[in-house]
Amino acid sequence: MFDIHAIAVVLSVYVVGVIVPGPNFVAVAHKAASTTVHEALGTVAGIVLVNLFWASCAILGVGIVFAAFPWIALAVKVAGAGYLVWFGGRLIWKAGAQGETPMTARLGGVRRAFREGIATNLVNPKSMAFFAAVFAAAAPAHVSVPTFLGMLGTVAVVASSWYGAVAILFATPRVAHRYRRHKASIDRACGSIIVALGLRQLVK
Repeated sequence: MFDIHAIAVVLSVYVVGVIVPGPNFVAVAHKAASTTVHEALGTVAGIVLVNLFWASCAILGVGIVFAAFPWIALAVKVAGAGYLVWFGGRLIWKAGAQGETPMTARLGGVRRAFREGIATNLVNPKSMAFFAAVFAAAAPAHVSVPTFLGMLGTVAVVASSWYGAVAILFATPRVAHRYRRHKASIDRACGSIIVALGLRQLVK
């Protein structure tokens, strides 16, 4: 049976969760402004794929696993925080470097951006915490296959629409031009935000 009420609840919760800025937002915005819209959309595709994975885990009971085995949750938390610190630190370190040329971006940037989207979201503490707690609580304990697929479809549409819009906006010539004019300072700011999110996750 298709439970439209359960999907509506998940939709209302997920829209709020995905719009709140975090590492995914910063990664997409930075990629769009610094390279091309195609690379940014590659990053979006990676993020959406992992969101579908986390949503599936939440619906199937990953929150119960974390509650039963706290060390797993701790290990995931530390690994995610460590990646964010590394990712943000790399942005700060390379803030003054020149970006890739459009030809370089066309030759392999989209696939690399896709992998970066997967990596960023796979160890994103914000995503893991949201899906393990909030999303899992919003989803019913038992769902039919049609409802399960409907929930995943909701996640895919919302995430693709939001992050896709962010990618297109930050890839517009005006925004991209402003980014390139202030690349060093913006990269340092983005890197600092990501590092701060990682450190906050370690001490939270």
